[in-house]
Amino acid sequence: MQKYGTNHNCLLDWHLLIDVQVARENLAAAGLSSRSEVIVGKAVDSLAKLHPDVPFDFVFIDADKPSNVEYFTQAKRLVRRGGVIVVDNVVRQGKVADPSYVDDNVLGVRRLLQVIKNDNEVDATTIATVGEKGYDGFLYAIRK
Repeated sequence: MQKYGTNHNCLLDWHLLIDVQVARENLAAAGLSSRSEVIVGKAVDSLAKLHPDVPFDFVFIDADKPSNVEYFTQAKRLVRRGGVIVVDNVVRQGKVADPSYVDDNVLGVRRLLQVIKNDNEVDATTIATVGEKGYDGFLYAIRK
């Protein structure tokens, strides 16, 4: 992070208090507490309320997949031209590419990919990853 950069984290989960505590401890350990904000609440609502003076350089989305389009729409609003948006877990063991497989998470990823396909404001690609948790991947987008 640049010397004067800031970090915003939107957290809401079933184990919210642990997430918030861990996030704050990790930011403190990295020496970033004074330049970081942990926002507690539903991320879609929290993102809509953000109006930074300086656009973000980078947005990382790792949240509920059915809301991917809403998160991505807000990320585009918040990130500067040339800024990067990463959406995690978009390959889902290859299930996104299997038209016979349907669940809410896969449908959320497919909906995002369809929206991005027709979006002239970003260039994007999906990168598959392989690791001990199997294979998944992330979407890497640059705002034009």
